[in-house]
Amino acid sequence: MSLKPAFITFGKILLGIFLFLVVIGIFSITTVDRSPIQEQEFYKETFQDLESLPFTSTHGEFWLAGWGKANMTPQEPAELVGYAPRGPYEFVQDSSFVKSIVLSNGESEIAWINFELLIVHPFLAQKVEEKIRSEYPNLLRLIFTATHTHSGMGGYMPGPLGEVAFGGFDEDLVEMIADKSLQAIQQAQTSLDTASITFRQANVPELVANRFVKGGPIDPFTRELIFTQNSGKKASILTYSAHATCLSSKFMGLSGDYPFYLMRKMEESEYDLSIYAAGTVGSHRPVSPGKTPEAIQEYALDLDSLNRIKMTKFGTIRNPLLASSRLDLKLRDPHLRISDDLRLRPWLFNYLMGETNAHIDFTRIGNTLWIDSSGEISGIFYEKWDQLAKEKGLNLIITTFNGGYIGYITPDELYDEHFHEVREMNWYGPGNGRYFDDLITEIIEKSSE
Repeated sequence: MSLKPAFITFGKILLGIFLFLVVIGIFSITTVDRSPIQEQEFYKETFQDLESLPFTSTHGEFWLAGWGKANMTPQEPAELVGYAPRGPYEFVQDSSFVKSIVLSNGESEIAWINFELLIVHPFLAQKVEEKIRSEYPNLLRLIFTATHTHSGMGGYMPGPLGEVAFGGFDEDLVEMIADKSLQAIQQAQTSLDTASITFRQANVPELVANRFVKGGPIDPFTRELIFTQNSGKKASILTYSAHATCLSSKFMGLSGDYPFYLMRKMEESEYDLSIYAAGTVGSHRPVSPGKTPEAIQEYALDLDSLNRIKMTKFGTIRNPLLASSRLDLKLRDPHLRISDDLRLRPWLFNYLMGETNAHIDFTRIGNTLWIDSSGEISGIFYEKWDQLAKEKGLNLIITTFNGGYIGYITPDELYDEHFHEVREMNWYGPGNGRYFDDLITEIIEKSSE
């Protein structure tokens, strides 16, 4: 029997497979666009939008503040989210909470809503906001924040990637989180009382490090708003730049990582309620003594102690001004790279990721400017922005996970380094660092007018 027909058939199969892969590649892969970002139409349009963006502003005669929280630990184990898919948690190391602080100047109100979750996905944010605004439609701004724990629960991110990498999707769990969020806001509303506000900053470089460059630049500061009611009751919302990644990726318990223990310590010693909101955590890691729950508690205790004794700024926010705005961001086409110069085509990225809800919110609270971003901003940028804010007479607080998520915002000079944050997680391509640097610089300028 001749082998020639078999070889011909085998060759045709190989050719067919090759052509199929070529077609798949053509339709799913393209090259990286390295054209200067400041020449792009989306860049120009966003800055035009920012120039004409109005502030909604009120000026009262006094401050009112209230706070509340609700336990949102699921009845049944949910998938763990952070690092890589790990399956459902095997035990509850720490309960998960949603917390809120409501602030009023007698004319308008804002509210912080904080989750012990990895991120606040746009779908979850939409459901929570709908639930809260159905009862409190006149909130000037609902500010979403997260602790960014990498040992928290998933189940709140729809879409293909959510199913594969972020714990699937459980509509009942989303509804439960939304209900608990409303409970936290309701508690905060019913506890409103006249209050004073102070801004506090401490220099804590010992506990955070640059993830890319040993000894490289960091944002070393805690920044904190402290609300003190006339009764003496106090609440705090604190930011820091160290990722909540102290616990090992092999740890199978539900946990809030170091932010949970830091907040617990603060509530045991001084505050009725404490919130940790992840700051500019991009490029920054915690300098922890270990990866066990006991080591994490030691880290949190050290952070609490250093935050108290290494204060660099403390001032009362006397001016009862509330002003807020939102800027929807236009972005370069998605750049989820598979090599230095190749990326997935935008249609495939959008199919996998779904809605990203790219925007920046900014709120003036007296002489304090609070900026919250959909991008996971690197703290390497912060020093420049902080200096500009000081020149304008402003305290500056920047947080991330504001109900949108557009990946990491890192310095452009790192774009071609083989770091996870700048390859797989820098989703919108070369120049995004410059883009956000220019945006936040302009927002600080605009907010000081």
